Amino acid sequence: MSSTTHEFNNVLTSVINYAQMGLRHQDEATRNRCFDKILAAGQRAAKITTGVLGLAKNRSDRREPTDLTPLVKDAIMLLEREMQKYRVELDVQLDDVPPALAIGNQIQQVLLNLLINARQAMPKGGRLVVRLSHDAAEGVVSLMVRDSGTGIPADQLPKIFDPFFSTKSGPDESGKGGTGLGLATCRDIIEAHEGKIRVQSTVGVGTAFTIRLPAVNPIVPQAVIKPAASVTSSAATR
Repeated sequence: MSSTTHEFNNVLTSVINYAQMGLRHQDEATRNRCFDKILAAGQRAAKITTGVLGLAKNRSDRREPTDLTPLVKDAIMLLEREMQKYRVELDVQLDDVPPALAIGNQIQQVLLNLLINARQAMPKGGRLVVRLSHDAAEGVVSLMVRDSGTGIPADQLPKIFDPFFSTKSGPDESGKGGTGLGLATCRDIIEAHEGKIRVQSTVGVGTAFTIRLPAVNPIVPQAVIKPAASVTSSAATR
């Protein structure tokens, strides 16, 4: 997570700079202002640490009932400052959903990839919607990432999940993007979960990715729940 490392380094730089300022200035007002800045930076560092620990906690090699709500919150928190830097407004909508049958760390990596792609699609800023919802009739938990960015031309949509295909010319100023590996890997992960990933895009309007994963409903008896194998894998045209 290069973005997380960069953000943590920024926090440490703030702590050091304000500590040095407080040592140089003896007046109470300046020192109090420095203490406030150091406290805010320390609280930000604690949030970053919590997010990183959340990533580590979700590591597993098998699918199991996974609460996606804290997973989404941790991913958003890790990229919050980056979104602010690029003037991206976040709209996070988290419905009350049952656990999904998933490997938490893998789904979080897919989400982080989609969030970064969405931010890059809005070079002048925009609005990013992240929605977690439940389709009880289909027995799936849905995770949608929708941006208001440049969109993807119709002739490129069928290719976006192909290995090494990319709509980007290369890494942006943050050093991200351009390999063409991201979406192919995302598709492979979701298909391994017996889920689906779908994309809708309009040039000049934006792009929406929707992930659908098998839900585990603790209320309905297992015999009533549609088996995970019935949720067929497909990569819709983008």
